[in-house]
Amino acid sequence: MSSLEEMKKQVFEANMALVGHGLVILTWGNVSGIMRAEGIVVIKPSGVPYDEMKAEDMVAIDLDGNKVEGKLKPSSDTATHLVLYKAFKEIGGVAHTHSTHGAAWAQAGMSIPLTGTTHADYFSDAIPCTRDMTQAEIEGEFEKTTGDVIVETFGNRNPMHIPGVLVKNHAPFTWGKSPAEAVRNSVVLEEVAKMGAIAHSLNPNLSMNDHLTRKHFERKHGPNAYYGQG
Repeated sequence: MSSLEEMKKQVFEANMALVGHGLVILTWGNVSGIMRAEGIVVIKPSGVPYDEMKAEDMVAIDLDGNKVEGKLKPSSDTATHLVLYKAFKEIGGVAHTHSTHGAAWAQAGMSIPLTGTTHADYFSDAIPCTRDMTQAEIEGEFEKTTGDVIVETFGNRNPMHIPGVLVKNHAPFTWGKSPAEAVRNSVVLEEVAKMGAIAHSLNPNLSMNDHLTRKHFERKHGPNAYYGQG
């Protein structure tokens, strides 16, 4: 199997995992993966039902959005993915869902604050929500500008320590070192969004000890991480 065929298989399986985890319905959502050395991104085709989709339907494009291989049109969110790959050099996969609780925080225009250890196990701080887009941004290169606004929102934040974002009035994007890891972070984001919504309905004045935050994040992701089997 060629490296492109393998990436198409990985991206197809990651897209199907969104369905398996209950994060997408109908044709919503998409996952992509990048072959950095070749400068090729593989992404879900636009508007194809998941139950009809096959690995060979995945579309390969270059980092300028030109089709390299594939019969179908790439996802309408492709330009957003490309901006993220160009800006966040360490990522290898991007996932986008309209998962219920994550999208609810996005529609509320609120970042998901870090108030629990489950959140801290995967995200070192709040999951940020982007600003409102201007009329010119919306009426221009909308999908590309969506990516630009995500990158602007991150500023000096480390995207590998906070592997996800909420696009205001829209929904979450997550990323990781691979398409599968990007999906895993979508699963986690949805769960912490749900936990956070419930917790804040019980106590709107929640907070979390910074020492506990660092402990939980660094035991999985720090230089002396010890979680798991190594």
